[in-house]
Amino acid sequence: MYYVGGNRFLYQYQDVLRQNEWNITVRYAIAFLFIGSEIGLHMWEWKAGIFELATSLPFELCTISLLLASIMIVTKSYRIYEIVFFTGIIGASQAILTPNLQYAFPHFRFIEYFIAHILLIWAPLFMTWVEGYRPTVQSIKRTMIFLNILIPLVSFVNYKTGGNYMFLAHKPETASLLDMLGPHPYYIISLELAALIGCFILYMPFAKREGHTHKESLGS
Repeated sequence: MYYVGGNRFLYQYQDVLRQNEWNITVRYAIAFLFIGSEIGLHMWEWKAGIFELATSLPFELCTISLLLASIMIVTKSYRIYEIVFFTGIIGASQAILTPNLQYAFPHFRFIEYFIAHILLIWAPLFMTWVEGYRPTVQSIKRTMIFLNILIPLVSFVNYKTGGNYMFLAHKPETASLLDMLGPHPYYIISLELAALIGCFILYMPFAKREGHTHKESLGS
C-alpha cells in the first residue's frame, strides 16, 4: 500500500517536486534514508553478534544499487541513473516479491529491508518523472556491461569469504525466481538472460519516444 501510494505521489506531484525547495528536500531525504538504513543494518548486525564477512559486506546487487542510488539522487548523475534504473527496479522488485528474510514484522530487519528496497524503486522513478531522465538502448548495454564486471568481482569475494553475494555461489534458501532458472552454475547464464529481458521490458515505454527523437535528429 505504501509502495503504491509513494509511486502515485511521485507521479501526481512531479511538478511540485521540481520546485527547488521540494526537490532538494526529497532528494536528500531519500539519500539520508538510503545511508541510514545501511548504517542501521550494520549496527544491528554488530550488536546482535551476527556481523560476518560472508553475509554483511556490501556486495549484494541491491546494496550496490542502493549505494549508487544515494550518489545519483544527490548529484543527479545520469550515468548512474542509466544503471540504477534497471538494477534498482528489477532487483528490488524481485526482493520485494520473494524476500530472503528470516524476520517478520515488526522486527527492525523486516522494516529496514522493505524501506530500503521500496526506496530503491522510488529513487530512479523520481529521476524519471521529476527530473525528466530517460533510459535508452545504450543504457541497457551499459547495465549489462556493469553486471558482467560485477560477476567475477563478487564471485572472488564469495570465494574468499565463503559467502553467497548476488546468489552467485548457490541459490537462496528461501523460494525465489531463481528456482525456475536451472541448476548452479547454469542459472547464472539464465539470470543474465532474464535480466536482459527485464531491461527491455522496462525500456519499452520509452522506446517509441527515443525512436521519434532519433528520427528528428536525422531530419535536422
